[in-house]
Amino acid sequence: MIKPEQEYLQHLQQGKFMLLMSKKSGRCFFYPRVAEPVTGNTDLEWVAASGAGTVYSTTTVRKKLPADNYNVALIDLQEGVRMMSRVEGLAPEDVKIGMQVRARISKDDSGEVCVVFDPLQASNDKPEGGRK
Repeated sequence: MIKPEQEYLQHLQQGKFMLLMSKKSGRCFFYPRVAEPVTGNTDLEWVAASGAGTVYSTTTVRKKLPADNYNVALIDLQEGVRMMSRVEGLAPEDVKIGMQVRARISKDDSGEVCVVFDPLQASNDKPEGGRK
């Protein structure tokens, strides 16, 4: 039985951020599943994600002290998919819509791997061919 979520997590454990893509349509999608949404295409292959993204939406989750606040963001990836994650490396309220970000594989407090994003600060950090 095909288990795309497990394969996705295995890729992350190996330090690879991968997306599923339909060979027929050429479109990537996220979250991993056994068929492409809308078309139902099952001719899927794993492709490396560029990691380049843009913040589509963000909110700050305010925690009771002493816990730290954090943000939850929707990120539009260069490959045309949108994923939920968080932006790290700055205060949660400083994450802005339209901000350019770069993916990074991280381990959360429980040791599970996940994809998080870092803001692009310097002009030489701009993603190649990224959408605006």
